[in-house]
Amino acid sequence: MKKFLHITILIVCYSAAQAPAGYYNGTAGLSGYALKAKLHDIISEKNINWHYGDLTNYYNQTDLDRYYDHGASNTTILLDIYSEKPSGPDAYEYTTADIIGSASAEGQGWNREHMMPQSTFYSNYPMYSDLFYVVPTDARINQLRSNYPYGIAGSPVYYTFSNSSKIAKSAIPGIAYTGRVYEPIDEFKGDVARSLLYFAVRYEGKLGTFNFNNNTNPASDTNPLDGTEERAYDPAYIAMLLQWHQQDPVSQREIDRNNAVYAIQKNRNPFIDNPSWANAIWSQTPDATVPQSPANLTVTQNSAYFVTLNWTPSTSTDVIGYKVYQNGNLVATTKGSTFSADHLTPTTTYTFTVKAYDNGYLLSPDSNTVSTTTLASDVYAKDLFVSKYLEGSSNNKGLEITNRTGHPVNLSDYRLSIQFPSGSNYYFPDPYELEGIIQNNETFVVLNPDANFPCYTISQAKFVTAAPQMTFSGSQYLELRYKSTTVDAIGVPSTNNSSVLGNVSLYRKAAINQPNTVFNSNEWDSYPSNYCQNLGVLSVSDLVSSGNTFRIYPNPAQEEIFIEGKTDQIKSVQIFDFSGKLMYSKKLPFKNRKSISVQNLVSGSYLLKIDDAVYQFIKK
Repeated sequence: MKKFLHITILIVCYSAAQAPAGYYNGTAGLSGYALKAKLHDIISEKNINWHYGDLTNYYNQTDLDRYYDHGASNTTILLDIYSEKPSGPDAYEYTTADIIGSASAEGQGWNREHMMPQSTFYSNYPMYSDLFYVVPTDARINQLRSNYPYGIAGSPVYYTFSNSSKIAKSAIPGIAYTGRVYEPIDEFKGDVARSLLYFAVRYEGKLGTFNFNNNTNPASDTNPLDGTEERAYDPAYIAMLLQWHQQDPVSQREIDRNNAVYAIQKNRNPFIDNPSWANAIWSQTPDATVPQSPANLTVTQNSAYFVTLNWTPSTSTDVIGYKVYQNGNLVATTKGSTFSADHLTPTTTYTFTVKAYDNGYLLSPDSNTVSTTTLASDVYAKDLFVSKYLEGSSNNKGLEITNRTGHPVNLSDYRLSIQFPSGSNYYFPDPYELEGIIQNNETFVVLNPDANFPCYTISQAKFVTAAPQMTFSGSQYLELRYKSTTVDAIGVPSTNNSSVLGNVSLYRKAAINQPNTVFNSNEWDSYPSNYCQNLGVLSVSDLVSSGNTFRIYPNPAQEEIFIEGKTDQIKSVQIFDFSGKLMYSKKLPFKNRKSISVQNLVSGSYLLKIDDAVYQFIKK
């Protein structure tokens, strides 16, 4: 049925597209990749990630056809952009009950289509179930599209579908890829473009970890991502998306869908709310001048498992980031002028250099080179660790993760994994990936979105997800991983852990500040089901547990520190500054006295290590 909108309705529509007041605070005056980075921060913060299986029910809120063949009263018929005919009756229609796994022809049923193919992000959460680009489409067309990119169809045409969309050889101008593409009809090209641009913003910090190179031969590489976090796509592909974005402006259907997804996920597609942002970000003209090198690269903190670097920024005005090289190998990109290289080996020598890159991805010459040898040991945790595990009633599932590594940690390569039984065997479903930065001495919480704890709300959690990793029932083995390596473990793999992990809140003991790849129940204090006291709170001077704990006072201290607790059992104390330098060491410190003198320390923050427990204090 032909779509018809009166001018006055359009005015109402676009006013309804506006985001809640203050949602886009901080974007005024920004353009280019700085605007993109700010939008990423906004739409990534505290959104809710649902289980892939939940999407089927949510499509009755986000994807009903109330714009073409049906009106506002429709509560059952889905809108499928792969088969919708804007100017006439559709060849077939679906309700949510018509979902199927596969099809041999059009019209047999629908399934969930990842507009950005799930092979890009290895089918991992939260990308796997993001409603902004996981949509209901005809199952047969979905299958035939496979992981081919959207694009301009050339010749030959391999398939033409009921609404004239087609799969054909690529004719995208300026693209080396010559394989197959799926070209949607003109009515939905803008919808597709804005969904893919959303993906580039929402997952900016993770794009470099995705599978952006499907084939060493560019002619066969089906993924238009180019591995960059800022630009995201091949420039010629960006040009096509921007053209589609302009030719097919935001529709009422997209406005309504944006609002509906916001109600479910708590984030928005900024290119629906403000279409001009697409060109503001990507319509740049890079120059051909190589940027100036960063200078004065130095090591500002040396430890056993990490090294913190600092440098003077490049003087070139178009620099957007820096590439850090460790022993000649690229290990990270960063937008700032400081970086902590982590997961290092104690007593090992490392060499570092840094290069600047500009908005055309031209690289500067190397900075100066610095070499350093990591310490044999330090007071810090060698990695993140799980500090609280909550397995409560119904959906009351939560994890608290703590950073005591001595430096900020980029979470992009961290993930949560869970093991489920399958008959007599066990398997790991695709993991839930973390993102963002966690500062040193900071803790964060991951919750199930339907959790209802008495002392902690969903709005307080950093991550909220119904991914399989947050649906545990007490019997499953859980892992915190860095890339594919286990960092910390809860439970025993390939067994039923209900006797230890079921209906219980486990809090890591105060004396434990290191992760453990082998679960040890002696490292944990056990509390009743749904107990959540101090969840998300990291105490550094008054840690409570059922074991031998201490309280240090006064804090701040001027001349001496007193220790409250079983001081006769203390074997040694050490004081470190925040660079890891040992400032004081004493065995059996309380054999003949009741305090520790700090009068020779300069004012500042320090770490007091009492046997295996670490506390922070301030010297006035």
